[in-house]
Formats: sequence, structure tokens, C-alpha cells
Amino acid sequence: MTKQLFGLVLAAALPAAVLAAQQPATPPAAPSTQTPAAQQPAAQPADQQADTNAPTIRLGVNEVNLIFTVTDKHGHYIPNLRQSDFALSDDGREPAKVTSFRQQINLPLRVGIVIDASTSIRTRFQFEQQSATEFLIQILKAKSDRAFVMGFDVTPTVTQDWTNNIDALETGVNRLRPGGGTAMFDAVYTACRDKLLDVSRGQEPTRKAMVLLSDGDDNQSRVHQDEVIKECERAETIIYAISTNWTPSRGPGDKVLTQMAESTGGRVFFPPSVEEISNSFHDIEEELRSQYALTYTPANFKSDGAFRSIYLFCNDRSYQARARKGYFAPRQ
Repeated sequence: MTKQLFGLVLAAALPAAVLAAQQPATPPAAPSTQTPAAQQPAAQPADQQADTNAPTIRLGVNEVNLIFTVTDKHGHYIPNLRQSDFALSDDGREPAKVTSFRQQINLPLRVGIVIDASTSIRTRFQFEQQSATEFLIQILKAKSDRAFVMGFDVTPTVTQDWTNNIDALETGVNRLRPGGGTAMFDAVYTACRDKLLDVSRGQEPTRKAMVLLSDGDDNQSRVHQDEVIKECERAETIIYAISTNWTPSRGPGDKVLTQMAESTGGRVFFPPSVEEISNSFHDIEEELRSQYALTYTPANFKSDGAFRSIYLFCNDRSYQARARKGYFAPRQ
């Protein structure tokens, strides 16, 4: 898309309030991850390139890699869109340059499985473990993919660090034991800070996601929800939340899960029963393999550590583009 087209679409469609830059607060310290030492593991158009035999993408210092999903009003994924089908603003301005646009790119996966292991989910814990294991078997297909397993009650505990060894990951899931209170915000914050932030600092982009299984209730955390979302934005991580609230009505915890997922460009799932939780994992797997990536250079970019808002939408308003709401510029 030319800069002129971006400018015309944005001038007509973007509300000023949406384009306002956000100013983050300084995050507080969060609990350290408890990880026992013994558990540490030893020819298409330029604007529509497929991921088959795609060359490795290397990001420049001032480039942003935005991964997003497009669905229709029924939640079905929309393939074969072009760069010209979207409008984008970064910190209230159109990008200075769009360097690549790719559909379903074959980026290495970095997936954190974060499971509520508090007393409140004891009766359904075995189903969660089984579904999480099946998901890992299906999603980790390439040697470059990695995942880790974390459980939490009052404290987060990594039971398997980054690996693509399915047996080790399954052991990590089965090592979790339910009991204690619930500190969900601390766990998500710690997973982003200690695990997912580090893998966002290389020149090669990765597709990063956290799969969070919880009822969304929290009674022990020291950090707040808005601080958790900001840490996810720093780590450039999408949250896919699976609610373990099986009651017919949506509770306060479900609202929390929805806000966390939507703020990071992800989704929340409400399986009607514990037996159907595997369907939610299947939907997450499908989405991770059905995405777009757009790499661009922001206008008026400053390496000052400030938060820069992102607004992306489809020109066809019957489609919905889901992407993270922004990112933190690196510091010099």
C-alpha cells in the first residue's frame, strides 16, 4: 500500500481518540519464577507472499513486526488478503515504510502453557493436563518451535523450561499438582518478564503466545491487571485464555480473561464443559497457523522506551483484524 493510500484511509476512518499515544506506568517487581534446578532442560505478488520456502526475515533496529488474525463476523479465518486491504497507524501516524507483508508465515513458535493449579480447579485438573499435552503434540511441528510449562497457585512454578521435546513437556504438565490460593496476575506477569521477554530481543521475529487456563479469579497477586497487560506488550506476547468456569453465566473472572486476551490481540474461549476443553486448544492451534505478518518502519520513531499505540483495521468492515494494541520502543 502506498503512503498516499494509507493517508487517505486513515484520515477518513481513524478516530482521534484511538490514535492518541498511551503513557505506561513503571511496572512493579513481580515474584520470581520458582524453577527447581533439576527441571532445567539440558512467485507471488510482493504484497501477498506465502510462507512456503519463505526467506528468513531480519528486523532492523527501527522496524516493527506486527502479527495479526483476520476473521469474519462468524469467527471464520479470512485468507488471501493483500496489504491494500488494511489501514494502519503507529503512534497516530501512518508508517514511514512497509517492508513486507506475508500470509501464514512460517515463523518459529514460542508458546507458554500457563495453567491454574489452585485448589479451585482440583476437580477438572486432569482434563486440563490431558488437553494441554495434546495441544503441545499438535502445535510443535518444527525444530525451531519451543514451549515451556508453568503452573501457579499462590506462586508461579516452571515445571519445564523452553524445549521442543514433547516428552519433556508432557512430563512438565503432569508434574503440576493443584493446591493453594490463586495468583494469576503474578504468574502471567512473571511468564512474560522471565520467559517471553528474552525471546523478543533478537533480530529474527518469532510468533509468541501464551495459553492461559484459568477461571480468571485472583485472590493473591501483588501486581494488577493493567500492569500485566503492559508486561505482555513489552514481551510482544498474545494471550489465548481458556476459561475453566463451567457455570452457565459469565463471572467477573471471565471478564478479566476477556480483557487480557483482547488487549494483546488474542482470544478468550468458553468451553461449555471440561470434556470440550480440547476444542479450544484446537482453535488456538488453527489460529496460530492462520495469521498475517506486516513489517514496517514507524514514522517519527524514537528509541526512548515509550509506549507506541497501534491501530489496524480492515477496509472491509465485515472483517475484524485482531492485533496487539501497541508496543514499547527500545531504549538507546
